[in-house]
Amino acid sequence: MKAEISFKRATTEDKGFLLELRKLSMGQHLAAAGINLSDDEHLQRINEFFQESFVIQYNGKSIGVVKLGLLPDRLHIRQLQILPEFHNGGIGSKVVTLVKQKASERLLPVTLNVLLKNPAKRLYDREGFIVEGQSDLEYKMRWQPS
Repeated sequence: MKAEISFKRATTEDKGFLLELRKLSMGQHLAAAGINLSDDEHLQRINEFFQESFVIQYNGKSIGVVKLGLLPDRLHIRQLQILPEFHNGGIGSKVVTLVKQKASERLLPVTLNVLLKNPAKRLYDREGFIVEGQSDLEYKMRWQPS
């Protein structure tokens, strides 16, 4: 059986999963940046731009989220989180490739921010993103369609 990745628009019923996902996938990276959030603070972040959230499903099982902002001048990956047990299996690359295809169709670049100590930066480097800037907390990255 071939592994299938699909997306579904997040609903209120997904918020419990999204909270657990956020804590499992981001907790250690936020802590390394000196950021310790309560569940309420995590939920505030989940609720921010919630209408742009898509649950990533792998063979029908919810395993992650991608939150995409379609802005006039770019497509912005607000969040990309995948359950840790699915890291390093190519799913992040597949999701980023699909986002880049969507951006290319619109002749738009893709931007994102990634915490300085988050190993996900390696994924974005491999996918052709370049660092445009850096704050005390994160890199600002961009991919430009050719």
